[in-house]
Parts: sequence; C-alpha cells; structure tokens
Amino acid sequence: MEALFAALEGTALAQILRSSRWLYAGVNAAHIFAIALLIGSVIPLNLRLLGVWRGISREAVVRVLAPVAASGLILALLTGPLLFAVRAREYSGVEFLQLKLLFIAVGVLSTLALCWTHGFLLKDAPRARLAGHAILSTVCWLGALVCGRLIAFAGD
Repeated sequence: MEALFAALEGTALAQILRSSRWLYAGVNAAHIFAIALLIGSVIPLNLRLLGVWRGISREAVVRVLAPVAASGLILALLTGPLLFAVRAREYSGVEFLQLKLLFIAVGVLSTLALCWTHGFLLKDAPRARLAGHAILSTVCWLGALVCGRLIAFAGD
C-alpha cells in the first residue's frame, strides 16, 4: 500500500498541486465550497424529514435540496482525492481521514438505500424510516465534516 501511495504522490498532478500554492488553494477552496453545498443542503433536508417546516411539502424540499447536496458531494469527491494525493502517505495513516471516509460511505449508502426503496421523492416512505435516516445522515455528514477538519491537527 505504501508503494501505491508513493506512486500517487509522484503523479504529475500531485507534483503540480504541491508546487503551486494558488492551484492547491483553489482546489482546497473548491473542496470547502463542495462541503458547504453538501452540509448546507443536507441539514435542512434532514430537518424537514424530521418534521420541521411541515407547511412546505417534503417533495418540494427534496426537489430543491437533493440536487444541491448531490452537486456538493460530486465536487467533494472530485477535489478530495486531489488534496489527498499531495501527501497520500502521510494522510493514509491519519485515523480521522479513515473515520471521515467511513462516515461518507455510510451517509451515501444510506441515502441510496432510502431512495432505492422509496423513490427519489420519498413519497411512500414511513415517517419513522425518514426520521431514522435523517438522524443517521446528520450524524454521518457532521461527523465527516468534523473529522475532515481534524485531519489538519493530526500527526506530529
């Protein structure tokens, strides 16, 4: 695995990111923007699934916020590996990164399972299932956010 991470660090793209302060800063800013889109849409969506804002239809909230969350997730999945590649060997051993990836996997898989079972608009989903998902989702995405931030403070 060490050889794989060393090879990743040795790629031209990783070397360019390491040597270009502004390019790295741009990728980092894009990652932060992606997280803002993701968390900023998932939390209100989860609150609606928990019963907040009952005057606004669940379908309307899902139609607006789910694509924003998906866009944020896609951008984060594109920029995160670029940031990782810069110091892959170092980051691979950081437990906060491993926990962050676990939170992301559970968050994504639970959402896919919910949509697979009840459709994108969640029309037939029972309230208890929605509430359970909303709690799990909130824990996962806030957990990923906190762990991602703690990566900067891990290590030596």
